Amino acid sequence: MPHPNAVIQEIQFHRAIIDQHLAALPPERRAWMEEMRQTIRAAAPEAAELFSYGMPGFKYRGRPLAYYSAWKNHYGYYAASGEIIAANMDALKGLATSKGTIQFPLDKPVPAALVKKMVKARMAEIDREEAAMKAKKPKSRKG
Repeated sequence: MPHPNAVIQEIQFHRAIIDQHLAALPPERRAWMEEMRQTIRAAAPEAAELFSYGMPGFKYRGRPLAYYSAWKNHYGYYAASGEIIAANMDALKGLATSKGTIQFPLDKPVPAALVKKMVKARMAEIDREEAAMKAKKPKSRKG
């Protein structure tokens, strides 16, 4: 297990990188990205921020939770799970999607309720996967 100071330093490092990344965006893009950041953080306050794949994101229990980005023609949301997107296809009608990506139009606000729902679903998915892995581990024998 990493030393607590190392964990704090990693969190601070990723937050600083994300702050720099967002500061370099035009104001309207920065505002949307900050709103997405706050929306994800509100849905998963125990998640840690990270900067990976050239994008800001969050991890939960050490696993990818969600990433978000600002592109030339859209904003991207990456659910880190194709199952989460597939389960929400009705709510995503009219948006460009792929197995793990949702593209939001530049002229629309962050769909906060939908994002929170997907973040919570991804957390539940991670929790289920961890519980299944623990259940498969053989119990150690003392003797």
